[in-house]
Amino acid sequence: MIELVSEERCISCGLCVKVCPTFVFDANENGAPSIARQKDCQTCFVCEAHCPVDALYVSPFADVSVAVDEDELAASGALGSWRATIGWGPGRTRLAAIDTTEFIDRILPPRPPRNT
Repeated sequence: MIELVSEERCISCGLCVKVCPTFVFDANENGAPSIARQKDCQTCFVCEAHCPVDALYVSPFADVSVAVDEDELAASGALGSWRATIGWGPGRTRLAAIDTTEFIDRILPPRPPRNT
């Protein structure tokens, strides 16, 4: 469940407001988000994945709100950790590039050679 919007990190881009499938956020006149309907959060991590400055923290606990401390989250690397895990952002390796799941190899046809 969404637990934190860092006022210090947020650049008021409004991406989290736009991408949230359940309209959890409201934006103020400057575009800065606030968590308006936390109980509607589906813990999909879409907002956290799209935040370009790692200003959001979505807890993996979908059914209960947990107390968080922004300084502790920042120190532990938890702010934006989902975005880092999936490889979104400059200098990060996308998860799909390192996925070794055999299932993927079974369902996808072999990639044709590239003509260079």
